[in-house]
Amino acid sequence: MEILEEHSCFDGRVLICRHGSAATGTSMRFSLFLPEGEGPFPLLVWLSGLTCTEDNFTNKAGAYRKASELGLAIAAPDTSPRGEGVANDEAYDLGQGAGFYLDAREAPWAAHFKMESYITRDLQDVLSANFPLDMERRGISGHSMGGHGALTLALKHPDLFRSVSAFAPIVSPTRCPWGEKAFSAYLGKDRAAWAAHDAALLMESGAARYAFDEILIDQGLADGFLEEQLKPELFEEACEKAGQRLILRRQEGYDHSYFFIQSFIEDHLEFHRVRLS
Repeated sequence: MEILEEHSCFDGRVLICRHGSAATGTSMRFSLFLPEGEGPFPLLVWLSGLTCTEDNFTNKAGAYRKASELGLAIAAPDTSPRGEGVANDEAYDLGQGAGFYLDAREAPWAAHFKMESYITRDLQDVLSANFPLDMERRGISGHSMGGHGALTLALKHPDLFRSVSAFAPIVSPTRCPWGEKAFSAYLGKDRAAWAAHDAALLMESGAARYAFDEILIDQGLADGFLEEQLKPELFEEACEKAGQRLILRRQEGYDHSYFFIQSFIEDHLEFHRVRLS
């Protein structure tokens, strides 16, 4: 692992790092905020959305003042493998920048697009080995495609994450155009295989039952993707059927942008810090 950049920020440090990933077979990048002090610090993993890199949350979310106050470390990885020889597509919602936090099974994607294994294994290993983090106290959050990733990875790996939240998540990719396109490419035409990567269907199936006291979601009502792509009511219904407590806050006037995330990120950081105490 190498540290490419280091910046002082609210008495802590922001690091931009690069390391080799066995899962993707490529170099991967992530940002990491470390509060002041020796640690070990509780860790929040943030997963970004379509087209994003490790920079989007780092530069736009306005999270680090509150994270410093709470003594919370935040890691924000890239959203896909990248580089020469890595499959790509001209569309913004497939290929590089659109990994969907799953392990692809279909060519040409299967060679490198192993983002579930990367997030749950390789990233955790490099963070644990190199930084003063308490890996028994981990939470996960994200936005849009990253909100999908946060929910599904938390439900599939409750041994890794104590807390989970999301902003405008794609809650049921099997029932929206973004997900249908990506899952067809990455996983193939057998829709039965898709269910393991659909938060609403995972919840309905009883995944991670009783693992999380509450799940927090913020959704802007002025979000242009709300009705066609996001459909939070599907996850709301699944949680109700499963007996999972869900805090779904529908925010009037807010869209899909990082202005929305800036407005409520402190609530999410506090939500996680309470559960990572």
